[in-house]
Amino acid sequence: MAEDWFEEELEDVGQAACEEEPEVFEHFRLNVDAGQTPMRIDKYMSEHLEDTSRNRVQLAIKEGYVHVGDKVVKANYIIRPGDVIRFIMPYRRRGLEILPQDIPLDIVYEDDDVLVINKAAGMVVHPGHGHFEGTLINALAYHLGISQGPDAKDERMGILVHRIDKDTSGLLLVAKNDEAQLRLARQFFEHSIERCYNAIVWGNIQEDEGRIEGYIGRDPNDRLRFRNFDDPQKGKHAVTHYRVLERFGYVTLVECRLETGRTHQIRVHLSSIGHPLFSDERYGGREIRKGTIYAKYKQFINNCFEICPRQALHAKTLGFVHPSTHKFMSFDSPLPEDMTRLLDKWRKYCKNMPDETE
Repeated sequence: MAEDWFEEELEDVGQAACEEEPEVFEHFRLNVDAGQTPMRIDKYMSEHLEDTSRNRVQLAIKEGYVHVGDKVVKANYIIRPGDVIRFIMPYRRRGLEILPQDIPLDIVYEDDDVLVINKAAGMVVHPGHGHFEGTLINALAYHLGISQGPDAKDERMGILVHRIDKDTSGLLLVAKNDEAQLRLARQFFEHSIERCYNAIVWGNIQEDEGRIEGYIGRDPNDRLRFRNFDDPQKGKHAVTHYRVLERFGYVTLVECRLETGRTHQIRVHLSSIGHPLFSDERYGGREIRKGTIYAKYKQFINNCFEICPRQALHAKTLGFVHPSTHKFMSFDSPLPEDMTRLLDKWRKYCKNMPDETE
């Protein structure tokens, strides 16, 4: 049976999976020509994939990432004319020079296979689009002692298994080798990775808990934004579960558990139900959405924006099965100072002005 990730949009070999924010994995398809002589699939793939070793291909096959038709195949499968090979491979940078930079990393855990990093808000994860230095990847290259030019074959600077937005803080999982990356990726696709975020949103969410589902795709009116659609043709399936942790009348602290991992998923989903993240300018959270008309309240909100000038979102917990030991590991990251101060300010406000928050 074909795995879920093969339901994603497939790209021709050599095409990036996403234009502006590349996916951690690339989806490929190879069509075997009518005149092709019989050949082992691992040999055929390594010959037809640019800068990809046969060992790398064999790892992908071993982990079940290569399908012919709707069947998973082994490395000794003999291809035939007309076969359609579908597979995914870890994203490979193209023509970018990775400059090692001595940037402090908050490493929560590290061994030979994985890194768990507590990323600060404001740090870009991957080079590109005006951010070629000062990124997490630059910091990882330095930490692992690897210098790479644009044509380097060595990809060991750290393989991102998933990503979080520049202005989102919290836990991020990094694989240190292809084997670890491929094994961890399966957990993401099977939704067995545990990822919980804390978010401060505008408004008083009525339900104590809920589920938001839809199809996330680019907003046709603004390429920098994404939208939650009902039409599956307009985006990728996305599910977010939320639970209210604390109410402040005009804002709410919620826990969000990701079932899928789409770009801006939590930001898009909460905005779609009328509760954008506090201070999230792109999705309408950088303006007063709830509250009073008094100047004193407006000043209070402006002070809150100064305390937390980015979207109030933190990747708090991360749980996964280790790719080598097969033991479950769980990590927790306390809320960063800006969100902690923001919550304290709202608690004080509600205590001193109860009539306005009812």
